[in-house]
Amino acid sequence: MDTKLDLRLTQRLIMTPQLQQAIKLLQLSKLELEQTVQQALLENPFLDETPVETIETEEDEAYKTVSTSEQATAREDEGGALSPLDGENLKWGEYLSDDGFDSKEGGYYKDNEDEGMTYDQMLTRPSSLSEHLSWQLNLATSDEEIKKAGEIIIGNLDDNGYLQSTIEEIAAAGGGSREKAIEALNLIQQFDPPGIAARDLRECLLIQLSQLGVKGTIVEIIIADHLADFERKRFAVIARKLGISLEDLSHALKVIERLEPKPGRLFYTSDNVAIIPDVFVVKHEGEYVVLLNDDGIPRLKLNPTYRRMLKGGNEIADEAKGYLEEKFRSAIWMIRSIEQRNRTIYKVAQSIIKYQEEFLEMGINNLKPLTLREIADDINMHESTVSRVTHNKYICTPQGIFELKYFFSSGLNTSDGNICSSKSVRDMINKLITDENHRKPFSDQQIMEYLKGQQIEIARRTVAKYRKELKIPSASRRRKLLI
Repeated sequence: MDTKLDLRLTQRLIMTPQLQQAIKLLQLSKLELEQTVQQALLENPFLDETPVETIETEEDEAYKTVSTSEQATAREDEGGALSPLDGENLKWGEYLSDDGFDSKEGGYYKDNEDEGMTYDQMLTRPSSLSEHLSWQLNLATSDEEIKKAGEIIIGNLDDNGYLQSTIEEIAAAGGGSREKAIEALNLIQQFDPPGIAARDLRECLLIQLSQLGVKGTIVEIIIADHLADFERKRFAVIARKLGISLEDLSHALKVIERLEPKPGRLFYTSDNVAIIPDVFVVKHEGEYVVLLNDDGIPRLKLNPTYRRMLKGGNEIADEAKGYLEEKFRSAIWMIRSIEQRNRTIYKVAQSIIKYQEEFLEMGINNLKPLTLREIADDINMHESTVSRVTHNKYICTPQGIFELKYFFSSGLNTSDGNICSSKSVRDMINKLITDENHRKPFSDQQIMEYLKGQQIEIARRTVAKYRKELKIPSASRRRKLLI
């Protein structure tokens, strides 16, 4: 055994901070990129935002000149001279008085000056479920222990209005007795919306029936004892067990169908986030053109003051110089990474449009199967790069706004030797089920036979898989009892 030095030459990929930054920027959405650039402008003194200058054209200047001269001529024809104080001597009080002017038509209207705006008129959003229930709780009881248990119950309701905690947990959290927790729960279950604070579907529906005054009827028996058969739409079995006709059963089912299985969703509001496309596709002179959407993203440039300061490096301290050099390199990489990101997105979008031109012309039925590998080979990039580009980015086409990943799908063989996109097949299944007869819904076997009639080779299990992905129940659960 001996110790010696050995020199070797090897190649390996090192993830430098600059490369990590470029990869990170590549997969950001437009909104996330805007936030990242704004943050970089705050942190890096070398980065400046290029101002957007509005240049007036000669036509605008000519229009303004003509417009001003026409107004002057009109005033002089009326016998009045132009004055910069014109309009100041108008008596606005008389102009807007009730005697000679209808203030409603003039855009100024106040019904009662002594009456201020109410709280309801100042609300900017509807009441939430918890706020609605807390308001009722404060009106319904003055018992502080019941109120405390009631607030805990309200706080443990999910978006559908179901209670997610047990009575023991509620009593322990409020530090009260189990009897008070039960009393609070019974009180809240009488509130609006009907069926609130139930612990399961059966209890939710039974609460609603008690408020409708139909306790002790066939409807209550079906919900209490035959809910599983009702969910599976085994109506003949229910009628046989109850010893009634299907006609009598249908009247009871109509009452059940009007009940609300998710009372909390009436108050559920989700924030709608507007989708801002990263890419636009427009048709120009018979060809589709790809346009990047850089609206709102600041255009970066290097600050000239700090560049001159860094250039005259002898006049600043070594510590300050090192800081400026680091920020200078960071600024250069930020600008280059954004430019590289834009070029990559443009290449990927252009390649997708080349493959999916028939979809742009005729819709989803002409969507072609496409993989990340095909796009990567077409633009000479790695498949992982294409995957990052298509992540959380949207494209605006003549057929609507889609995520870039929407255009990638597997294919199914057709009897004429072509390949059909799986997304097109899903759309065909969805339309077929939407237009079906609800008394005799299509089974997976019938859907498979229909698709084979459209020259699409597909197995029954694949139909079932696509149907589940579309969140469509089976034929037995889609069947409706119509008497």
